[in-house]
Amino acid sequence: MKRQLELIFPERLVTRPVIYELSRRYPLVVFNIRRAKVTEKTGELVLELSAKKELLDKAIKWLKKKGIIINSVDADVLAG
Repeated sequence: MKRQLELIFPERLVTRPVIYELSRRYPLVVFNIRRAKVTEKTGELVLELSAKKELLDKAIKWLKKKGIIINSVDADVLAG
């Protein structure tokens, strides 16, 4: 299963290696960074994630538990 998500990081997580932690905790989740914008106050990241549905759900739940806001992204948004 493949999902495209926008992740919005609060200020307290901007300098944390969250994506690294995600890759270590869920090594079978393959991710591709499609777009990123980071400032001192916030971080916005568009990721394409691929894995079995159950594993993707766990990874997304883990990100939300960290305090990251997650929104689904249409493929058209990335094309333009």
